[in-house]
Amino acid sequence: MVFRLSLILLMTLVLAGVLAPERFGELTRHAELATLAGGGWLYLLIVFGVLMFLGFLAVSKLGNLRIGGPDAEPEFSLGAWFAMLFSAGMGIGLVFWGVAEPLSHYAHPPEMLDGQSVESARAAMRYAFFHWGLHPWAIYALMGLAMAWFQFNRRARGLLSDLLEPLLGRWALAAPGKLVDVLAVAVTAIGVATTLGFGASQIGAGLHRVMGAPEGFSTQLAVIGVAFVLYMISSATGLKRGIKWLSGFNMAMAALLLALVIVLGPTAFIFDILTTTLGSYINQLPSMSLRMSPFSQNSWVGDWTIFYWAWWIAWAPFVGAFFARISYGRTVREFIVGVMLGPALVSFLWFSGFGGTALFQQMFGQVDLLPVLERGYQFVLFSVFEQLPLAALLSWCAIVLLLSFFVTSADSATLVLASMSSESAEDPPLSRRMIWGVMQAAIAIALLAAGGLAALQAAVIVAALPFALLLVAVAISLFKVLGEEQRREAREARELHRAELRWLAEERGRLQAVLDEAAGESSDDAPGRPHSGS
Repeated sequence: MVFRLSLILLMTLVLAGVLAPERFGELTRHAELATLAGGGWLYLLIVFGVLMFLGFLAVSKLGNLRIGGPDAEPEFSLGAWFAMLFSAGMGIGLVFWGVAEPLSHYAHPPEMLDGQSVESARAAMRYAFFHWGLHPWAIYALMGLAMAWFQFNRRARGLLSDLLEPLLGRWALAAPGKLVDVLAVAVTAIGVATTLGFGASQIGAGLHRVMGAPEGFSTQLAVIGVAFVLYMISSATGLKRGIKWLSGFNMAMAALLLALVIVLGPTAFIFDILTTTLGSYINQLPSMSLRMSPFSQNSWVGDWTIFYWAWWIAWAPFVGAFFARISYGRTVREFIVGVMLGPALVSFLWFSGFGGTALFQQMFGQVDLLPVLERGYQFVLFSVFEQLPLAALLSWCAIVLLLSFFVTSADSATLVLASMSSESAEDPPLSRRMIWGVMQAAIAIALLAAGGLAALQAAVIVAALPFALLLVAVAISLFKVLGEEQRREAREARELHRAELRWLAEERGRLQAVLDEAAGESSDDAPGRPHSGS
């Protein structure tokens, strides 16, 4: 039922985008504006609430609970676990926005600042850290922790509806639960397709720059076609041979590209930016988290912060499922700290390297990147590379990395979508993975045809709003089951303590009886005292 309903829903979306792209783009934009007008504040409150909730779990006694039970041992070493978390935090989005976002904020800053000023440069980096820092990973951590807990501690199927069983009871297996699973599949598919659309547009821009490939939709379509073949082959080979190898390659290539940018770029300036931006990010975290613009018609928060929160929410089931699978044996505290801090630190370093280099080139007269930015976000990364030594090598590294991230994301998503649309999340059939592989490519093509990047942003903001409300229910459900587990373990600990006390009392009684008996025998066996002579 979940598979058929979600497939029909998404096929309707694809057909609308292909048959009437202009009308579909208009409707998507109108839906986005309505969502921002009526629910933008809800995104901010929910995501900030999730961050606070996870902080509470980490410092409370609930943080001592262990995924898989008190005796569970981690499957992966701490280093390997962190490496996999890092790889999940490195994706198409970081490559696409690493240069474009800080430059855009510098030219069109938030908080009514003057554009192209020192203050706007500071704000640009601070908001890049904000959008890629603790908040997105808090969303992933909540979903991943809930999925891990229900799978490993409550032996659930791993479907999203299972997470609501403490609230819905038997209804989690009935129509309301099916509706939740359909919603999760649809939102995840749109969120992943949005990312694939960003990747296709930037790969196309890179090929245009280094090879002279035609610019526009035709090249993007060819990129999606090549990537489709690659990720379908990878999906058919299975998790260990496909995704695992690609993830390791991605990590190595991303580390190489970042190291080259730091070494070939303004190295000292990059680390200065990292240090000062980290301080201002921590200092202004609460105000940025809840900032709206009710007294002006400025759309900056909706275009950026709310779009990002919606994007992360759309990816939450996908990334959460991955985090859950690799986190058996970790305590709740370990999981939260590892998931939230590890990838966030990688993001901070990435934006300092790429965004810092772009701002340095723009502000200190090396090149004017803003006309390129206005032409399209996907082009500006390669313009930055042209000002560095080994520009061709950097460009090809970025193209290969983007394609590899594209294939990895789509490959992983086919598995997760097939699992989420099955009665059991375990080992979905290959045919179902193939169907979802086709659907991801089709959705990305439909959204690009309907309006490019604007349509991608609009679709994810609209699709993720109901799922944002679902996050609240997941948090309540998780808190309930963690509390029950904490009380159960505390009760068992008290019972064990009382049993130990009873055993000690019994042993003390036995020992005392033995000592008393031994003392009695000693008294009976003692020789009589001799009489003294006169």
